[in-house]
Amino acid sequence: MRVSRTTQGGQGTPAKKRAVSRPVARSPQGRREERYRRGARRTGAEPLTASWQPENDDDEQASDGMDDARPPRRSGRLLSTYGWRIYALPVLMVVTALVVWDTARDAPRDERSGVGGSMDAALGERSDSDGPTEPGATEVPQAPVDLNIPTAELPNGGNYSQSGRHTWRVIPGSGPRVGTGGRLYTYTVEVEDGIDPAEYGGDALFAKFVDETLADPRGWTSTGSLSVQRVDADANPMFRISLSTPDTTHGPDLCGFSIRYESSCWRESARRVVINLARWVRGAKAFGGNMLLYQQYAINHEIGHAFDNGHVGCRNNGELAPVMMQQSFGVANDYVAQLNNVTGGDRNSVPADGRVCTPNPWPNPQAQPAG
Repeated sequence: MRVSRTTQGGQGTPAKKRAVSRPVARSPQGRREERYRRGARRTGAEPLTASWQPENDDDEQASDGMDDARPPRRSGRLLSTYGWRIYALPVLMVVTALVVWDTARDAPRDERSGVGGSMDAALGERSDSDGPTEPGATEVPQAPVDLNIPTAELPNGGNYSQSGRHTWRVIPGSGPRVGTGGRLYTYTVEVEDGIDPAEYGGDALFAKFVDETLADPRGWTSTGSLSVQRVDADANPMFRISLSTPDTTHGPDLCGFSIRYESSCWRESARRVVINLARWVRGAKAFGGNMLLYQQYAINHEIGHAFDNGHVGCRNNGELAPVMMQQSFGVANDYVAQLNNVTGGDRNSVPADGRVCTPNPWPNPQAQPAG
């Protein structure tokens, strides 16, 4: 069907008639006015009017006559552009939120980390390795206590430096692996700066004593469950064996001084076996002045904590004391019980049962000593 339309010129211009033949699009819903069709020319008399439903390339689709049943054009463009990904994005956001929430919930379970990413697994997770202790350190309780333990008093003896510089130097040297099985533990030997070498025999002698104690068949490697090896500082050791002055040892970052008796300790957070210079020079009353036995005991006892061993008491009267008994304070359970029970007792408590042992520096004293 063709229709003739008349256009009118501007004001004051004679009207001219011109026949224009254009097809008019029809739809099942009725007639669409010609001037809204795309590509149609607007006559001079027609106002600048836009269609209420502008057409675009997305609309060049076959229509079934139900225009208002079609989805909104904006979402249609998104869907045609991104496809299934537009639905995957919100699902991915929800999954990510759930993972973050689950990670945050589990994080407090183990906030500690160590050398090589998992030192707590290597040395045993110990937030309180000896029962009642200051956090991360052995030999001392949570709060200051007033005790009367005669055998815990520091014996008379040689001179020692009370204070050092609170820095340590690694004694150069490394050695072979000692032990035939189990996990390998690497260590360095260190001495605090500011100590007179004459007080402990010098760096080389101290390092040699530590190495020989750990290599002895009566030591910790005799169990077959672990081995040890001395390394240099640049080898990233698993723990450090550090000879330290009393004032440095008493610091809150190491052993503390809640019990007013000199002691050594294992400081877990620092991965440091702290050997108190005062005890190294003077020993303990329970050892009767035998400095060799006491020094062997001090090394084996504190490193025993690094190997995840807690304190124990005397098992039977007259027997050799377990190396993990606090022999620096005595070999009588009644005395040691005062230290372990000051906060109410726990799984490592020593009973005050009157049992008394004899001093012993070795984890496995029945083995044959090194030749």
